[in-house]
Amino acid sequence: MKKFFIYMVICACCTLTACQNFLDEKPDIKLVVPRSLNDAELLLNDYSTMNTNYPQYGELGSDDYFLTGDLWESASDIDERNTYIWADLPYEDATQWRGPYKAVNNANQVLEVLAGLNASDDPGRYARLWGEAHFFRAFAFHQLAGTFCSAYQNSTAGSEYGIPLRLTPGIDRQSLRGTLEDTYRQIILGYQAAVSNLPVENPYLGKPALRSAYAGLSRAYLDMGEFEKAYLYADSCLKIYPDLIDFNSLSNSVGLPFARFNKEVLFPAVSKSTGLMNADRSYVDSVLYKLYEADDLRKTLFFEASSELRDAYHFKGSFDNSSNNLFVGLSTSEIYLVKAESAARLRKIDVALSTMNSLLKSRWKTGRFVNWTERDPDKLLTMIILERRKELVYRGRRWSDLKRLNLDPRFAVVLTRKLGDQFYTLDPNSTKYAYRLSEMVVTLGEIPQNKR
Repeated sequence: MKKFFIYMVICACCTLTACQNFLDEKPDIKLVVPRSLNDAELLLNDYSTMNTNYPQYGELGSDDYFLTGDLWESASDIDERNTYIWADLPYEDATQWRGPYKAVNNANQVLEVLAGLNASDDPGRYARLWGEAHFFRAFAFHQLAGTFCSAYQNSTAGSEYGIPLRLTPGIDRQSLRGTLEDTYRQIILGYQAAVSNLPVENPYLGKPALRSAYAGLSRAYLDMGEFEKAYLYADSCLKIYPDLIDFNSLSNSVGLPFARFNKEVLFPAVSKSTGLMNADRSYVDSVLYKLYEADDLRKTLFFEASSELRDAYHFKGSFDNSSNNLFVGLSTSEIYLVKAESAARLRKIDVALSTMNSLLKSRWKTGRFVNWTERDPDKLLTMIILERRKELVYRGRRWSDLKRLNLDPRFAVVLTRKLGDQFYTLDPNSTKYAYRLSEMVVTLGEIPQNKR
């Protein structure tokens, strides 16, 4: 049983939490097993399990922000402090791992329930739930891979560690780490199943629709460096739903100017509590802040001056309308950037330019933005990647972007932290880009630790 203990803990937590709403109504909770479409719906309606508590360690290690020495010293969570300086020490916090696997387990329970039902009894609802379960599982797997796996390369993906791919809710088999190739294959298969079953519009907040699945595929293929497919799925997403917020319609005097579930949100998801990256504590990287021009409305909608540190700024542009977690979901603005970057890499210059001009026009003061006209593919690509950095700040994408862009010497960066007189660095393509698994996961689950 030792082999299965870690997954048993995950399953137990998931079952007790996710099923509470309908199990509480039963006379004997121990005898209840989800069997109906209603039960499946309730499992997927559990927003706190399916849409929250995704890993934030990657972003804690990113260069979007910095801390003063006093703030770092005052942090009570030693794992978060080690994450900030990329210390290669054992981690004890298993919640980074447990949260996504609770969502995976719920999705697996739903798929098991649906496999035992007759789809023809309510075909529309059956298909939607089938697509939602596959989407949630794929999204959770992708979040785990982005934190605990190395950058995807075709030449090495078959030998690099992936994550355990739990595809059933049972606890009677050992969790084994698949390869990175296996992991991304399963992510893609999940999103493809979602594409085949999700409706164009999903009336339920927190649930994915067809455009969400297209967006998930475009994000995954971008991480894999498969730019033709990333382009095609980004384009498919935006053909269904191209909406952007006109930043001129927002007030920069509001503490949190972006509404939760705003019209750019394709799928809402947030990390567990931000910890060190809490927007009221951390400071936006000063070099990054200076990249925004005066007429770029993101400069005042994303950031506000700090009252504690001179010439420093806090982030306030959360798409979850919160300073306590990171929005890590999918949005149209991200997909515009996926389409533009992929188009530039594929030498579709006109498409890349029109896509970026559409996005940036919505971000600048009315009448002040000058359309891009750069036609050199390499220069244009550099411009797009810079805009991606500026647009997706504090949005859960920087760590994955660093990993994939470090594979290209043109975009590789050395990360540096300064705490007092001490400097810390993270080199491009370091094995530390795949965060260490919690020692609890390694020991009780008997799965191998990441390579060092």
